[in-house]
Amino acid sequence: MATLKQALKGKLAKKELEVIPASFDIIGSIAVFSDFPKELVKKERIIANELLRLNKNIKTVCKKTRKYSGRYRLPKLKIISGEKTKEALYKENNVVLKLDIEKVYFSPRLANERLRIAKLVRPGEDILVMFSGCAPFPCVISKNTKAESIIGVEINPVAHKYALENIRLNKLANVGLIKGDVKKVLPKKKFDRILMPLPKGAESYLGLALKKAKKGTVIHFYDFLNQDEFSKAKEKIGKACKKAKKKHKILRIVKCGQFAPKTYRVCADFKILN
Repeated sequence: MATLKQALKGKLAKKELEVIPASFDIIGSIAVFSDFPKELVKKERIIANELLRLNKNIKTVCKKTRKYSGRYRLPKLKIISGEKTKEALYKENNVVLKLDIEKVYFSPRLANERLRIAKLVRPGEDILVMFSGCAPFPCVISKNTKAESIIGVEINPVAHKYALENIRLNKLANVGLIKGDVKKVLPKKKFDRILMPLPKGAESYLGLALKKAKKGTVIHFYDFLNQDEFSKAKEKIGKACKKAKKKHKILRIVKCGQFAPKTYRVCADFKILN
């Protein structure tokens, strides 16, 4: 099948073809251009229509007009062509997820990371997912493991609403969802595994996660770091553990995808030893 660039030969000038975005995200039937060059604004509908023609599974084409921002770290999207909807039905790792891609923080690029975490889960674990969004981590873990229970906590009310629907869609019996600020609504119990997939600033919640950890708990701490700064994740964890008087062991540091040039989403897996 022809690439988007090849299909647009003869419809765009040579200089315009040189700056066509090389990639885009597909969430369900919606394609999203994250970085759409200003030079192509007047040709955006031509480009979007060609993408719709090339890929029959895509029904809507959007471009990001504002980066992730605000309290809930949400983007602003403009529909360029196709069906006038921002609600997607997305499938990955044996689950289906329904969400509004403009009102819920979600990254399809974390599909492999969600499966990686699921493969680490042992039977009978009690798991806490802080900042759980529309419940992609809880759904994937529930569907692919024998975890005892998974609790997801999300402050965005729209994301929480979709999370409840996703639990029903996937017929999951061992997932509990709590709407609210993790600083105020976390259960009193402690957990075997804690996930911290906050889009930005998760280090300020490390102390809170440590309070919900016991000896042997594994915590997955996510951060955005330059490729030569991965040691900073270890430093942040070390500082928080020292303050909480917790001994810990770094198990691994994993790149979960590129966020920007030379900047990566990183997950540091570490275990509590006392």
